[in-house]
Parts: sequence; structure tokens; C-alpha cells
Amino acid sequence: MAHLTHLTLSHFRSYKQATFAVGARPIALFGPNGAGKTNVLEAISLLSPGRGLRRAAPEEIARAPEAVGWKIKAELDGMGHTHEIESRMEPGQSRLTRIDGKAAPQTALGRLMRILWLVPSMDRLWLDGASERRRFLDRMTMSFEPGHADATLAYEKAMRERNRLLKDQVRDAAWFAGLEAQMAEHGAAIHANRAMTLDRIASAQAGAATAFPQADLALDEVSTAQDKATLVTALAENRPRDLAAGRTLIGPHRSELQAIFAAKATPARLCSTGEQKALLVSLILANARALAEDLGAPPILLLDEVAAHLDAGRRAALYDEICALRAQAWLTGTGAELFAELGDRADHFEVAESNVGSRVKQVG
Repeated sequence: MAHLTHLTLSHFRSYKQATFAVGARPIALFGPNGAGKTNVLEAISLLSPGRGLRRAAPEEIARAPEAVGWKIKAELDGMGHTHEIESRMEPGQSRLTRIDGKAAPQTALGRLMRILWLVPSMDRLWLDGASERRRFLDRMTMSFEPGHADATLAYEKAMRERNRLLKDQVRDAAWFAGLEAQMAEHGAAIHANRAMTLDRIASAQAGAATAFPQADLALDEVSTAQDKATLVTALAENRPRDLAAGRTLIGPHRSELQAIFAAKATPARLCSTGEQKALLVSLILANARALAEDLGAPPILLLDEVAAHLDAGRRAALYDEICALRAQAWLTGTGAELFAELGDRADHFEVAESNVGSRVKQVG
């Protein structure tokens, strides 16, 4: 299984310095609100492609008032190999990634390990705009196919150029043709990757014995185009409408992820707060089960304050599923009692504030 064995934070958020030496089992972090528990999870999330679970700009992360930049260093044991991973930012510089001492693109991180997270800001997923649900789907998709990030970036780059032409009211078809061909190529890959992900999630949910409800997911396409040739034609035909709007109105960037609480045949947006949370937990667990089956190793899970929204029975069920997966899950909560059902199956750390920043202490 893939898991971190060491994690060191330097001048990261509320931490001047912190080190964790852990095993493959779950890690429970408890302490008062504002102590720095979520900061640990954010640091781990930055060991995967993208901007992490808070989507913060690199310069926002550095500990104040030192302003000396920040560094995350980790040792990974997984998939038959060990690696040293480093993510850092120096003042005035861009974020840098190093793997085994060598500079590497962020996308390379997704091929070393998979990291999934569930944080309180995602509780409104079914109520917020479609862009948040697309981002959620694309994070799941990247966990199965790391190359999905490259396809998405290439599609968005070509679309920005096309939108610039639309805003400038350029009408020469030759200016659009090359960009639309690029959008169609990458858009078809995006659609195929997303469809594959929905199939894998459905299969993982259907075959599981779980205390959490099944969510039926579907992708509502703004454009019915699913292959390169059809999308090229659709973009060309839609140019008059796009020119009037000043932006691209069809394509995978407009797709809508829909979810149904299967047992009640109720759209997720109409479910209770507790049901919506349970659906999210169910999807994260299904994602983890599918990855464990595909890769032979479960992903690392980051579950922020998830226990506070579950009753004792569901907490115990969640912990049992995590342990059955043999996943390294980093969990946070305000009190040690929230992790009582984990017992000695986990490493427990108390997080507290001090006059020099957040401190961590292993207990039990």
C-alpha cells in the first residue's frame, strides 16, 4: 500500500517546524479549532498535482511574519518503491517540486501516489454551482488517469485563445480552425476520462457492503459532442452564438455532474444536510475502493472534520471501511473522543497552539 512514513513542515501556515513519523495505518489529529490540524492535511494535498485542498496561491501559505518561504518534505513508501518528495516555495519564486532530489513537474506526483480528500467546504457541493461539481469530478478522474490534468490544461489554454478571438469579434474562420481542432482533441479525451471515472465509481459502489448510501452519478452534457470530429463540427456551427456571447458556450467545460440518492430516487441537492454528507463520504470511499482494485494499493485519504458530522454508528462504520481498505487516512477532529472507535488501529496526535505556532504531540 502507498503511505507516507515521514512528513516535515517548515514555515508552513501556522507551523514553524513539525515532523511526523508514522506507519501505514490511519492518523488521527485532534485539537481545538484553529490549532492547525487542517494545515497538515493541506500540506499533504500539495504532494499531489494542483493547488491543494484550499486552492491557495503559493505565496499565501508561507508562515507570517518570517516570510522566508515554505517547504514540505515527505518520504513515501508504496507500490514497491520508496521516494523522497519535496514541495517548496522561496520568496518571489514559483512553487517547486522535487522527486528523489530532482526537479519534476507537478503532474509527476500523480503517478507516484493518489491522494483523495473530503473537507467541510465540499459540504455544499450539491448546492453550489456546476463548476464546483466539475472540479470534484475532475479530481476523481485524475486519481484514475493522471494525464487528465494535462488534457484539461491544454483544452483550457486553447479555449482562452478562442474566447479572445470571440471577444474581439474576429470572424475569419481560419483563425478559429486550429484552436477548435485542439479543443476537440483534448475535449474528447476529457469526456472519455470522465465517463470512465463514472463507470468505475458505479462499479465500486455496486459491489460494496457499506453503511453509506449509493449515489447514482450522471454527466449532463451541454454539447452532445463526445468525439473529436463531432466536437469540431459543433464548435464551428456554434460560432455565431459564441460571438454574440463573447465566450465558448458548449464543450466539456460546461458539463454538469448530477447525483441521485439511489435508495430514495432523490436528487442530491434536495436531500438533507446529513444525507448530502453521507453521499460525499460514499463517493470518496468508492473512489478509494476502485483505486485499490486498479492499482493494487489504496490512495492516501485526507478527511477533515468528517467525524463531527456522523453519529457514533456511522463513525465506526467509516473507520472500519478505512481499515479494511488498509488506507493511510489522515483524519481531524476537535476531540480525542471522536476517534474512540479507531482505538489502537490508528496513530493519535494532539495539535495545539503555542507562542511559536502550532505544535504536535503523539499520544497513546
